[in-house]
Amino acid sequence: MSVRISRRRAITVLAAAAGLPLLAKIGGEHPHLLRWKGFSLGADAYIQLYHTDETKARAAVDEGLAELARMEQMFSLFRPDSVISELNRKGVVEDAPAEFIELAAYSRDIAERTDGWFDPTIQPLWNTYFQHFTTGTEDPAGPSAAAIRDALALVGWRGLEVDPARGRVALARPGMGLTLDSVGQGYITDRVTAILRRHGFQNMLVDMGELRAVAAKADGSAWRVGIANPADPQQAITEIDIIDQAVATSGGYGTIFDPAGNFTHLFDPFTGKTAPRLAGVTVIADSATRANAYSTPLSVVPADRRAAMVAAAGGITAIFVTPSGVTETLKS
Repeated sequence: MSVRISRRRAITVLAAAAGLPLLAKIGGEHPHLLRWKGFSLGADAYIQLYHTDETKARAAVDEGLAELARMEQMFSLFRPDSVISELNRKGVVEDAPAEFIELAAYSRDIAERTDGWFDPTIQPLWNTYFQHFTTGTEDPAGPSAAAIRDALALVGWRGLEVDPARGRVALARPGMGLTLDSVGQGYITDRVTAILRRHGFQNMLVDMGELRAVAAKADGSAWRVGIANPADPQQAITEIDIIDQAVATSGGYGTIFDPAGNFTHLFDPFTGKTAPRLAGVTVIADSATRANAYSTPLSVVPADRRAAMVAAAGGITAIFVTPSGVTETLKS
């Protein structure tokens, strides 16, 4: 089987393991750095939190991780007992959790704002490519035109029905499927960040698949983030400094279906084709949810429509890269 399920790290905090230089005092005490590393929705996840009381910091992180587990129970496609898996099996979920309703409704809104380039009902296409490339006898040319056409017939964000008053989420046609992966990691990052802030902590970096910086480092400097080279995701092709901002990156190299790298996990919802492997886009926004939501459609929309999408989004910066470096930066 050639499919790489694990998502390859697209952004990284540079020099994360370095010592703490000339730290300013927090509440009259020198801060320490607490690090946690794990997984969120199949992606690497971590927290870096400056504190002056390790017991309180660990308690806050534990509560944040409990929230992560609660969110995965709703949004993970890999868990058969999750809310989203139930929806995809039955076509409807009654009395859905408030957060599931919120994110499903937000996904519909982003789909409308991007004229359908963001489409949370893209899951039938994923299933088609996955099944094609895991048969052991797959055609390297990819799924047939008929298979892609059949999958596209089940894609369409308007078929995602969200009724907050009744707590109901439904799919309009049998065979449709919902995925919230293109916004869920950012949403979980924001939820965990909010818990840590409620505990009184600032000066932190939270990454539950997408990244959010709260305030600066304890020494007052910005968090430096490296954006991966699509040809070698272990290497940063460019760097950005952020304070009180969120960053999300999408690229075809994140999950590749075939050994040649011709088919990736990012889909054009109108043609069923996949985004190129050696290209990526990083979005900077005020929340990880927004950054996450726009990085995916900006990966597949035609280049001549990128500027209009960024302008319509408002308040975001999009950085486009290839192995040659930054090819375009757009701001709204």
